[in-house]
Amino acid sequence: MNELVTGDAVVLGLRPAKLPSRALALAIDLAVVGAAFVLVSIGLAIATASLDDAALAAVSVAAFLLVLVGGPIAVETLSHGRSLGKLACGLRVVRDDGGPIRFRHALVRGAIGVVEILMTFGVVACIASLVSARGRRLGDVFAGTLVVRERVPAGRAAAVPPPPPWLVGRFAGLDLSAVPESLWLAVRQYLTRMHQLDAQVGWSMAERLAGELAERTGVPVPEGVPAGAYLAAVVNERQARDARRVFAAAQDSAARDGHGGRDGLDGRSGRGGSVGQAGRPGSGLVVGGAPVGGGAGVAVPAVGDEESRVPPAATGFAPPA
Repeated sequence: MNELVTGDAVVLGLRPAKLPSRALALAIDLAVVGAAFVLVSIGLAIATASLDDAALAAVSVAAFLLVLVGGPIAVETLSHGRSLGKLACGLRVVRDDGGPIRFRHALVRGAIGVVEILMTFGVVACIASLVSARGRRLGDVFAGTLVVRERVPAGRAAAVPPPPPWLVGRFAGLDLSAVPESLWLAVRQYLTRMHQLDAQVGWSMAERLAGELAERTGVPVPEGVPAGAYLAAVVNERQARDARRVFAAAQDSAARDGHGGRDGLDGRSGRGGSVGQAGRPGSGLVVGGAPVGGGAGVAVPAVGDEESRVPPAATGFAPPA
């Protein structure tokens, strides 16, 4: 399996990182860590100038372990596998099953990295990465981790597969307002990549996503409905609602534009539905001397002017000749 699913199920379709991108990320990380080590060493040298040689050696070893070894371990643990160099190159460290790494994974990677990166100037790490089919160095092998690419080209995005016909419209009454966009993104990305995943990983991911979606909607997954089919049906229902909403908005916009044009013509004629032709306000339109729609009105006298025979467009009624 070349493509993986991250543990938070937000970014799918990841591919193992190759040596050039990993080397660039490592160079950035080493530059940052080296600069930090130099600054810390200068500060310690000034602060411990009065100590003897043994104490200075102990402080130097402690600074080396804390900055050059402990620093990368802490950063990878807290950032879930995203160091500064990996973040710049679009990489991330994940477990073999695609989950986020923990402290023990970062500890093993960092401890072995002292030997294969710092002590051998990266030669061992490069050889191991070239030999491995997925570009893993020795630290990744012993820690059970893998460095993957998080940035997938946009052209690789696939359409969400349709649900089974017997599930179309079954979730029309489902309340989807509480489902966050991050979960929708995770579901869509899973559906577009589910055929490229390992069967066990794909099944567990579908079960977890279906459980989260059911928890957000407040309705459990129907019995007998596979998790993947359930996800596809709910996503299809949301897409159908979005399409209906866009279509209704377009219709309303067209109706408002047409109504506004008629109102503009009526406004240019200087006549309104609530003001009589004699300039006296009335509460209703008067047809044939009798008010229409209730309320007091003023009878509209017959006028020979042809323009006065055209009623206001907003009322829909025409006064008699």
